[in-house]
Amino acid sequence: MSDATLTIDPYRLPRHVVPTRYELRLEPDLTTAIFTGQVTITLTVHQTTQAIILNAVDLVVDTARLEGQDGHRIEATTELDHSLQRATLSLGRPISQGAWKLYLSFHGKLNDQLRGFYRSTYKDQSGTVQTLVATQFEATDARRAFPCWDEPDFKAVFATTLLIDPQLTAVSNTTIISESMENNKKVVRFADSITMSTYLVAFIVGRLETTKPAYVGKAPIRLWTIPGKQQLTPFGQDIATASLKFFEDYYGISYPGDKLDLLAIPDFASGAMENLGAITFRETALLVDQRTGTHAELERVADVVAHENAHMWFGDLVTMSWWNGLWLNEAFATFMEMLAVDDWKPEWKRWESFSVARAAAFSVDGLVSTRPIEYPVRAPKDADAMFDILTYEKGASVLRMLEQHIGPTVFRDGVRQYLRTHAYGNADTKDLWTSLGAVAHQPVPELMDGWIFQPGFPLVTAEVQGNQLRLSQQRFTYLSQESTTQQLWQIPIQIRFTIRERPEHHKLLLTERETNIDLPAGVTSIFVNEGGHGFYRVRHQGALLQQLLDQGLERLAAIERFALVSDAWATTIAGVTPLPEYLRITTHFKSERDKNVWAVLLDSFSFLNRLISPGDRPALEAFVCGCVRQAVDELGWDPRSDESDLVRQLRGDLLGALGKQGNDAATQHEAADRYQRYRKDPTTVDSNIVPALVAILAHTGDEARYDEFSERYRTAATPQEERRYLFSLAAFCLPSAATRTLEKTINGEIRTQDAPFIVGALMSNVYSREQAWDFVKANWDQMDRLFPKQGLRRMCGGIVGLATPELEEDVRSFFTSRKVDLGGKTLEQYLEQLRVAVLFRERDGATLRVSLQRQQSGVSS
Repeated sequence: MSDATLTIDPYRLPRHVVPTRYELRLEPDLTTAIFTGQVTITLTVHQTTQAIILNAVDLVVDTARLEGQDGHRIEATTELDHSLQRATLSLGRPISQGAWKLYLSFHGKLNDQLRGFYRSTYKDQSGTVQTLVATQFEATDARRAFPCWDEPDFKAVFATTLLIDPQLTAVSNTTIISESMENNKKVVRFADSITMSTYLVAFIVGRLETTKPAYVGKAPIRLWTIPGKQQLTPFGQDIATASLKFFEDYYGISYPGDKLDLLAIPDFASGAMENLGAITFRETALLVDQRTGTHAELERVADVVAHENAHMWFGDLVTMSWWNGLWLNEAFATFMEMLAVDDWKPEWKRWESFSVARAAAFSVDGLVSTRPIEYPVRAPKDADAMFDILTYEKGASVLRMLEQHIGPTVFRDGVRQYLRTHAYGNADTKDLWTSLGAVAHQPVPELMDGWIFQPGFPLVTAEVQGNQLRLSQQRFTYLSQESTTQQLWQIPIQIRFTIRERPEHHKLLLTERETNIDLPAGVTSIFVNEGGHGFYRVRHQGALLQQLLDQGLERLAAIERFALVSDAWATTIAGVTPLPEYLRITTHFKSERDKNVWAVLLDSFSFLNRLISPGDRPALEAFVCGCVRQAVDELGWDPRSDESDLVRQLRGDLLGALGKQGNDAATQHEAADRYQRYRKDPTTVDSNIVPALVAILAHTGDEARYDEFSERYRTAATPQEERRYLFSLAAFCLPSAATRTLEKTINGEIRTQDAPFIVGALMSNVYSREQAWDFVKANWDQMDRLFPKQGLRRMCGGIVGLATPELEEDVRSFFTSRKVDLGGKTLEQYLEQLRVAVLFRERDGATLRVSLQRQQSGVSS
């Protein structure tokens, strides 16, 4: 074909010119915030052409020329199209098929948007502001740092050279092969990378310190920080080493890089980024003090490090062909992080606590406005909305369900076959199903396509009819929707029949609308979704639920108790289970000692707190106290030597609930006393209750307390301490405190990586939500400019807390009039979640009031 007949998709580059190698030379100036660069790109031209099209945006291309194998040079003129983020190189004459080299020189700005090639600033130990520069290229921001074919299937080798101030350090994807001096600059050359996608390229320059290496095989593993934070690295290096070893064994393939650096960046929009050999992190996701960190804080670091390491194979070695496959990268890495951390710390019972993440995915996937896990992506910006709970948590949940269905060993062997088949290349969802199906000798694609390519999930209703158990499926939605009733899934179901205290296990694949199972003789109870790994909700009808309650919830595994109460709460929100019945169910959990079960209970109480009128709040507080107090009295304030980390975290969660949601004066008084002791000597208080102490004191705090916590935030010794005090500023009930915190989000006192989350938290606080919403409306344009787009999307999630009819109407009017687009169905989902909350308030508000009054009078009598 000629150039004139090429069909050019505005969002996909033509395939007649393909890069195979980049020799990239960059010189960033941290003082002037500009960078210059040159890149030599080895090309394979597949057909005669007179134009080359590649990606570039926010760059100025200074020169462009092409050179053939015979040494002949062709100068090119460059035309930039900002809207399509492209550069078109027009050649003086046609070039023929074969190998060519493209030489480009360019320059650009080091931006403050936390994407592309950007600046991050921090104050050193003397109070002086320092700057480092880092990269964040996923999904399509490599084109902001150098002209390139910025699509995942244009894999190539990268050879990077950085010219930097001699006082600074440079890190990239591979090992340093030489350092020299040139015009008073240090020239740092890095080894060739593996064949990989542009979004995985990384370079970081600044004043950095590193750990001594730990080794997995021949690959050194180091953690990098800004000066003064190396003492916070041991935990992260331990899990980095352990998980990399685990993945080498699980995948059956050696780590594909020549070294592994993990770098904590002061300003970072996401949690972390899986750049091959140079993983970048938000500080809270990598650095932690093991002595003062809570179990939850340590768990987060372990999860994120393991997640990114999993990507070195699943995402980096084998990469999706296009952004519609992004879900598989992230879902699989989330699944693998659970496996790795569970192997490293089995006492953490990581798959049980993953139930909380699964429930969060249910909450979005129960919306009419949910989306399939995988959906067509035309414009790369459409993929931005894939970085959400459906991709990570729902995706990982359905993979776990499949693994449990076909067996862990078969699943692992299928993954190994997939990685070996597609190593250094690209693959799609169907390629993984093909490998898993071949090893399992089962029709995996037919089973999984319904979970991946259609939205939502099923509600399985279980009821006894005579001597049979009837199971039926329908799509679960919070809002009724006729069009959803015809959906069907192939549902792997595990059932436990209890026969005179003896369990009998039954498996089936529910493929029809309903099915009947003959009951064994003498059945005394039935639990559907044994093990709790199925991505479906269950409604145990009539006597089935009562049998489970009457025979003792302790007979169920903790993950099953979680599923029982989580399913009951979801069906209550949907109007299927009456609210009084749910409140009655919660009273059966007063003896519960599992932190995950309590997480869903406390979350349901928070939901009710957002809906209830101020005059009825004391009744809800009394109800919460009644539910929580028995467990708090038993656990006390101080840990016991034989306690697990999970119980210690539970203590903090329950004390926080009693002091905030329960508004218990005695707990608030004791929290203030314990906090003072903690400030004098941190070793006198278990670290797991410190976040609860801070939260309770913020909830009851005055202006003096606000000033103290603001200062604690500014001078925090660890990223976790900084985060505790930062989010405490959004928990104060004082209007003046909310005003001050909101101002901090746009005046630079709170980093732009954190500010959107604080605004969202203020909109979720019943004492500040109207004030925060007014602030958002008044400052929307400034926030839109300041905040990373991902952060702005997360901030808008706070509108779900604006759960009154009047606020809902105002929210809809604002977003409609401003024509706000958050990408994908994000805004539509937030608005539907708000609609669900307001409808619940209108439908069950009076019932809630009466039920709480009855509970309160019962307690009083």
